[in-house]
Amino acid sequence: MITECIILVGGLGTRLQSVVADVPKCMAPVAGKPFIHWVLANLLQQKINKFIFSVGYLHHIIENYLTQTYPHLNIKYSLESEPLGTGGAIKLALAQCTQNDVLIVNGDTLFEINNQALFNMHHTHNATCTIALKQMYSFDRYGTVTLNDANQIISFQEKKMMEVGLINGGVYLLNREAFNKMNFPSKFSLEKDFLEKKVCNVKIMATINKGYFIDIGVPLDYKKADKEIKQKYNVEAK
Repeated sequence: MITECIILVGGLGTRLQSVVADVPKCMAPVAGKPFIHWVLANLLQQKINKFIFSVGYLHHIIENYLTQTYPHLNIKYSLESEPLGTGGAIKLALAQCTQNDVLIVNGDTLFEINNQALFNMHHTHNATCTIALKQMYSFDRYGTVTLNDANQIISFQEKKMMEVGLINGGVYLLNREAFNKMNFPSKFSLEKDFLEKKVCNVKIMATINKGYFIDIGVPLDYKKADKEIKQKYNVEAK
């Protein structure tokens, strides 16, 4: 059972600053609430009960909101004093985890998946990492992945226009012990330095999920999220 989650919220959000300035991406208002509200609501439904927020840019805004809004949640913070990359941020935050298999999500992405199915795939195959994938249509914003018949990821492809493809949904179940043994530097990219470089050497499994997915990292999708989440959760327009 998955109970611990690292939420990555330390990014600068430069692509979104034209429409949402002076706050971290996860605090951008969507359907009347900071986006992180919807991310947490999804995780709480999945019985996650311990959260490690990997913070950096304007972290006090995030911490103040969480302290006031969720005073009873088990929340800890892992602070990047300088940008460490996605991999470095995760490596730092893992020091505060107690479980060996830890869920990792992006604070600017909402992806409704079946965590139990992710856990089952991960343990059945004794994976180092298991990724939640989403099938997308007519897109060029995301890279894609290729699977074998056992749902093991065998390659990652660069971004290009695709009519249909499986994308990395930014939700990972990571084996902490196996990951820490790889002796990565303090600064590195999870995507480039771990997933893409190690895919042939370690077991990276996948589940394909049909649940709702939105990444608010660019203005077009940020506006789309506001509209869709209002409809999805019956939020009245103000």
